Amino acid sequence: TVSLFSQRQDAMGSAVERTDELVKEYLIYRGFTSTLKHLDAEIKADREKGFRVDKIIDQLQQFVQSYDLAALREYWGYLDRRLFSRLEDIYRPTVNKLRTSLFRYYLVYTVQSNRLEKTQEFFQKQAVELQGQAEWRDWFVLPFIPTPEQNPTFAPYFSRQWADTFLVSLHNFLSVLFQCMHIPVLLSFDAEVQRNGAIQEENELLRQTVFALQAEQPRQKRDEDVVHHKLPSYVQNMDRLGDSELDLVSSQRSISLASQPRGSSFLSTFLPQGKRAPGRTPQGAGSSPTQASMGRRDTTASQALKSKEALTSKDSKAGPSGAGTNDQASGHPRQRRHQEHEKERKELLSKPPAQGFEKRGESSDAEPHPDDQTDSPTNQMRASGEGSGSVEQPFIKLSQEEYGEHHSSIMHCRVDCSGRRVASLDIDGVIKVWSFNPIMQTKATIMSKSPLLSLEWATKPDRLLLLGSGVGTVRLYDTEAKKNLYEMTIDDLHPRILSLACSPSGTSFVCSAAAHGPRSGSLPDSGGRAAAPVSGQLLLWDTKTVKQQLQFSLEPGPVAINCTAFNHNGNLLVTGAADGIIRLFDMQRYESAMSWKAHDGEVYSVEFSYDENTVFSIGEDGKFIQWNIHRSGVKQSEYNLPQDATGPFVLSGYSGYKQVQVPRGRLFAFDSEGNHVLTCSSTGGLIYRLNEGESSLASVLSLGGHKAPVVTVDWCSAMDCGTCLTASMDGKIKLSTLLAQKSS
Repeated sequence: TVSLFSQRQDAMGSAVERTDELVKEYLIYRGFTSTLKHLDAEIKADREKGFRVDKIIDQLQQFVQSYDLAALREYWGYLDRRLFSRLEDIYRPTVNKLRTSLFRYYLVYTVQSNRLEKTQEFFQKQAVELQGQAEWRDWFVLPFIPTPEQNPTFAPYFSRQWADTFLVSLHNFLSVLFQCMHIPVLLSFDAEVQRNGAIQEENELLRQTVFALQAEQPRQKRDEDVVHHKLPSYVQNMDRLGDSELDLVSSQRSISLASQPRGSSFLSTFLPQGKRAPGRTPQGAGSSPTQASMGRRDTTASQALKSKEALTSKDSKAGPSGAGTNDQASGHPRQRRHQEHEKERKELLSKPPAQGFEKRGESSDAEPHPDDQTDSPTNQMRASGEGSGSVEQPFIKLSQEEYGEHHSSIMHCRVDCSGRRVASLDIDGVIKVWSFNPIMQTKATIMSKSPLLSLEWATKPDRLLLLGSGVGTVRLYDTEAKKNLYEMTIDDLHPRILSLACSPSGTSFVCSAAAHGPRSGSLPDSGGRAAAPVSGQLLLWDTKTVKQQLQFSLEPGPVAINCTAFNHNGNLLVTGAADGIIRLFDMQRYESAMSWKAHDGEVYSVEFSYDENTVFSIGEDGKFIQWNIHRSGVKQSEYNLPQDATGPFVLSGYSGYKQVQVPRGRLFAFDSEGNHVLTCSSTGGLIYRLNEGESSLASVLSLGGHKAPVVTVDWCSAMDCGTCLTASMDGKIKLSTLLAQKSS
């Protein structure tokens, strides 16, 4: 529903913009310059934003974020007088509920941003109006409650789900309202152009269909009436056939006009179900059905031309009388040529021209990537998911926002334990700490003189951030006080801190340090990496005393540990290393419980499953494998992933420039129940359903939205709303809010 409303609203908004441009062009042509100036001034001050709902919502949110209560009330009053007053009385309760929700949205924002004076100001100015309303009776105590987000009365309003639901409801209400308003005739200009283009397209398809049906009719000899049909002139131009070919077809075809079927009997076969507007379809794969059909007909015509030239050369050698008098001798090859021609036309007509394009247009709201191929592994997995039947989608994408404060490729992007803050690190060493509830807002920016390679949130307290550098130091940073608490020197021989993991108890953290040397996988000629893996060590540090507790034994030898993860209580630690081995450590005895060869090449990412009986891993070999931790090295399932999900990630630029990035952050993340997994892709995150025992993953949702490869993901789940983070090589981070559909 949201997608449908958005499409209609975008169409109306574009029609308004197009009409404004046409009116300006007309005024300039007539020389009405003063009128043009007044029009420009009124367009800039347009409070209805050209009937663009997204801009109206942005204006309301801007007033909320600037704590401008007077402007917020005045703007809502304008919308009420201009738009809502035209509605019937039955819609008045809906308008009142939206107004109440808007003011509550404002109050929640003032509390979350610790602006208590703005909260009190609201009730001082609105008290006379609100004190008699029952829905506001309990809200007057809001300024006097120390933690309203934990109060049962107010807790639902402080959740991300309530804010998203309110904004989506307001968006849909305004969209439907604009669609039902009376539209001037001038605004339907684009619609008329599209309608005329659709009619022309339909006429062209009908012409092609009529000719195809005429060419397909069997020869019927009737003693009383034989009509020799002459092909119309437009067919000659359309098929690019020479006169001799037309003579060949017409001489061997006798069609009775009385037996011709009506157009209504074949419209459903050859006409597409929906028409595209001329000039709006992208080039290449997104061409119109007419163009697709013409392209196939051009191929047929070119084949016919080649055959015609060969036939003409043979006839010229036989002499001028060979074609006319010796019909028995030349009839066999001519008949065979005609049968081949008929076979080509039947193959053409057996494929409805608009079928593939209709499916592509309805696939998703994301823009198709120009490099997508139907035989790519990603699309094969997507096709396997879509072709399994009409299964109810497990998630609905409510919204997608973009965080664009980074200016280079992202390495890490992680949500804290409470789901309130995000920390993201780019390759320039810039860390951004930001929140997204109720609005996206940067809380802190951390600049580092030394290169940073890893980050991890502490568990207790969750405001602390662990930062690993490339010069052998780990910093403990307080994101609220915006200062470093400690800086620990790990090891001069192993200066690269590749991975950090904090114990769920918060008393200790694990640090993976490695020697200098590029990680394998980034270079195509790294053939000797298996013989000489990068040296490394795995250390356990005490958070309170800021001292090293012990160094883990890494058998068969010291190796760089790329990824680490604790289970829910911190009793187990799983690691993935550059030698392709997964090691499972017992954190009560601080020793290795088991290890096994997991991947050919490096292990890039490891995580415990939802029930913690298995471990999932992604490796350099492009495999996504589930391992049984009760039986060392036993696979539960194995899936092949495309390179855009496992890396190395490649971003091509101008003049042959290529940026290659080796995976460093989390490559996959699970939902709250462990039934679905989020992975990277070239245009956004992909969500798959985990079905044990199946040979391939079933794609259930493509988040999309990115123009560069996604290099790391994270998934924060809270109640029925989940937040997916996808970070790409162009520095953009997309925050997609999902609504889980519970199966009955």
